[in-house]
Amino acid sequence: MGVVVIVFFLLLLLGMPVAFAIGVSGTVFFLVTPDIPFSIVVQKVVSSSQSFTLLAIPLFVFAGNLMNNTGITSRLIKLSNVLTGHMYGNLGQISCVLSTLMGGVSGSANADAAMECRVLGPAMTKRGYTKGYSAAVNGITSLITATIPPSMGLIIYGSVGEVSIGRLFAGGFIPGFMMMLALMITIRITAKKRGYLPERDRPAHPKEIGKAFVDSIWALFFPVILILGIRFGIFTPSESGAFACMYAIFVGVVIYRELNLKTFFQTLRDTANDIGIIMILVSLSGIFGYGIVYDRIPQAMASFLVNITSNPYILLLIIILLLIFCGMFVETTVIALLLTPILLPVITSVGIDPVQFGLIMMTVVTMGIMTPPVGIALYTTSSIMGCKPEETARESVPFIIAVIIVVIACILCKDLVLFIPNLIFGK
Repeated sequence: MGVVVIVFFLLLLLGMPVAFAIGVSGTVFFLVTPDIPFSIVVQKVVSSSQSFTLLAIPLFVFAGNLMNNTGITSRLIKLSNVLTGHMYGNLGQISCVLSTLMGGVSGSANADAAMECRVLGPAMTKRGYTKGYSAAVNGITSLITATIPPSMGLIIYGSVGEVSIGRLFAGGFIPGFMMMLALMITIRITAKKRGYLPERDRPAHPKEIGKAFVDSIWALFFPVILILGIRFGIFTPSESGAFACMYAIFVGVVIYRELNLKTFFQTLRDTANDIGIIMILVSLSGIFGYGIVYDRIPQAMASFLVNITSNPYILLLIIILLLIFCGMFVETTVIALLLTPILLPVITSVGIDPVQFGLIMMTVVTMGIMTPPVGIALYTTSSIMGCKPEETARESVPFIIAVIIVVIACILCKDLVLFIPNLIFGK
């Protein structure tokens, strides 16, 4: 398997797209292991996508795109503005609250970061925010969508690791809101220091807040309906994706009346592009994953790490450092697909709950979208804002520290993650 890893990183350095680097390097494993039938390569590409649980991903992507085109996003922006208009750096605060609310809509940190830069970026520049600061805020706050359901990362983690997606969804609420508060405090401190003044002198009137809340009620209820539907057996996590699509169509056609045939077909085209990118990664990673299992790497890794320490906190620290390093070079989806089957046996062997670890893992690896040298959102937000990635990375430091503090809190107090899942689903 060592040859495969070398080939994988060599192909990445040569600029090959990640999906094809995974597929080619995985195929190399079969070439250097002659006792395995080569036909398994094709079988794994097909079988990796034949998962009922993974069906939730394209359905939620479609639902998220529908909601973005039905007026839900614009109403969430209005609600965020009403709630945060009196705070220092209020446009940054809007980004923070909006990411929390959008977690139940988009499910994708990359999509959230790009959307917020396009929507909020021009106004932030006009108000005197530096472009690097704006790119950093809109990029880092998008990490909240890694925890608030329906997170794409949690679906992949739960599918690959056979962990309850319902419990993962429920476990994301408290860490998600903690991250929102930590980032809002960080924005206030940095914005006050820079002189980014509030938009209004005092908090909005309760009537104004109530009106904005009522306008956004269909989006706010969405993640709650998902959790309750899964809990009471109305639908499975995969079926909840189909419900999400019908929900979005209903809201767009009947409630807001902003979804027409032209918008619908454009949404279908956008969704096909998004799903194609994700599923080719899932399919080709099946080749790579077969080699991992065949060479018993999960068992070897578990034995190696447990021999270093059996203390769960130290072990988690080692794994988090590994994930941060991997996140700097490899895309979030790839890490979840390749490392979940390796790391789950390790953490369960020392008594760490898979749900707790899933929330910690996906938060840490999603942070990689804003860290050089391969942070997708880092380059996306910098490009949209028209600044250098180095500037954005430098401005991101205090916000990354805030995220790490939340991760540490989730490690030291597992009930922050497990309280709601245990309350809803039982221990």
